[in-house]
Amino acid sequence: MFNLVSLVIGFFALASAMLAFLPLLGWMNWLIVPLAAMGVGFGFLSHKDSGRKLNIFVLCLGIFRLFLGGGIF
Repeated sequence: MFNLVSLVIGFFALASAMLAFLPLLGWMNWLIVPLAAMGVGFGFLSHKDSGRKLNIFVLCLGIFRLFLGGGIF
């Protein structure tokens, strides 16, 4: 059950991260990173690792986008 919750959070965060790559929407990454971190937390509670891997990917993607935009030094 936790893996399903983690996957749903991950797919929502991934869709939002794809939208946040558009110019002037980079601020959305400040919302996506904590959401993906929450999905990683649910993924750690699960026995399967597909949701956890998806959320770790989205988390790295959001942090990388913040790094490129100057949000993280």
